[in-house]
Amino acid sequence: MSYRYTLGQENYLFKDLKDLLAKASPLRSGDELAGIAAQNNTQRIAAQYALSELPLSTFLNEVLISVEKDEVSRLISDSHDKELFRSVAHFTVGGLRDWLLSNEATGEKINKMKMAFTPEMISAVSKLMRNQDLISVASKIQVISQFRNTLGLKGHLAIRLQPNHPVDDPKGILASTIDGLLYGCGDAVIGINPATDSPEMARKLLWLLEDLRTKYEIPTQSCVLCHVTTAMEIIKETPVDLVFQSIAGSQAANESFGINLNILSEAYEAAKDLERGTVGNQVMYFETGQGSALSANAHHGIDQQTMEVRAYAVARKFDPFLVNSVVGFIGPEYLFDGKQITRAGLEDHFCGKMMGLPMGVDVCYTNHAEADQDDMDNLMTLLGVAGCNFFMGVPGTDDIMLNYQSTSFHDALYLRNVLSKRPAPEFELWLQKMGIIDERGVKIDSQAARKLLNAI
Repeated sequence: MSYRYTLGQENYLFKDLKDLLAKASPLRSGDELAGIAAQNNTQRIAAQYALSELPLSTFLNEVLISVEKDEVSRLISDSHDKELFRSVAHFTVGGLRDWLLSNEATGEKINKMKMAFTPEMISAVSKLMRNQDLISVASKIQVISQFRNTLGLKGHLAIRLQPNHPVDDPKGILASTIDGLLYGCGDAVIGINPATDSPEMARKLLWLLEDLRTKYEIPTQSCVLCHVTTAMEIIKETPVDLVFQSIAGSQAANESFGINLNILSEAYEAAKDLERGTVGNQVMYFETGQGSALSANAHHGIDQQTMEVRAYAVARKFDPFLVNSVVGFIGPEYLFDGKQITRAGLEDHFCGKMMGLPMGVDVCYTNHAEADQDDMDNLMTLLGVAGCNFFMGVPGTDDIMLNYQSTSFHDALYLRNVLSKRPAPEFELWLQKMGIIDERGVKIDSQAARKLLNAI
């Protein structure tokens, strides 16, 4: 079905819903690369006006990818609560935006309605929102997840401690881990991207983290970010807390990662059966990023932001402990500069929270992007205000294994200080017990460094 809109003296025609969504998207280089972006801002505004008048029911009647050809589309269709949708079926996309921004739409109400909206509806409404709107609505929504500690509570901010090493050297990894712990990082997860994705290396690194965690009774979880099939191979004889996988918004894109929903289901059940959590048993860790489907030539002509939100439907099926948008990691071909990265990060966080996911964001950029650390400071602060569940903690912001720029241990101190945020409650008590922070959450000098350094 085509869509028309008259703006001034000009008539604009959008050939179908895919085209309308793509043309309504804020500018990003990935959509330009795909040849689906608006030709200019006037066309973009016309598309946004046309989109604002579209009834939400349109997204149920015009499917972007056929359910016969795509298991993600089938998942979206099967999981949609049609009865709950009745209460919002009268909304247009613009009407949904107005409701979300109203005082009536509390975080609790939005959470209760999450299964009424498809990813495409949520993507559509985000395209009509200013950055301020994305922050305002996301800040209302609290999504709590639990394993050995509790993430997502209001007034708290967690950090993934990321001690990557270019040759997976155990002493280098431990040194970075201890450095991060002494800055109060690591409550989200101590997560290593291995330089070598092999069962042997995954076992070695998981036991390294397990020995440290148990020796000092650290209430956190570990993860080696190997492929899900590698984790499944070692899961019976290795201390696997969280199972990791990168995911995308179409069956073809997920197949390019070597996965499908059945593989994820098998891994999910295997990790749950271990029952290694203490305060909860949410065992999955997913990472996503705008542009991944396009890079795999598996986007079906759909804009990259809508494809990203479809990936959140995959994540939601498996009740994850962590979902992380690695927003600037894929490169300037998809998000060209700091402005595009900032917009995408705010969109991803808002859309993930709307889907009911415990969202974190890797506030990052590659060295060939038109961005710098000031851009990341801005996005990190905006997302902190928006209530992002967690960020990355990388030594000096520079990941020497993945070769990109992220956020540092010092950034965690900055955000918790200026926004009056605390670590996860269970982890905060441990930091106090170890003498790393005081009861106000302030970092202090103590014997903690000497105690922890004995672990190397």
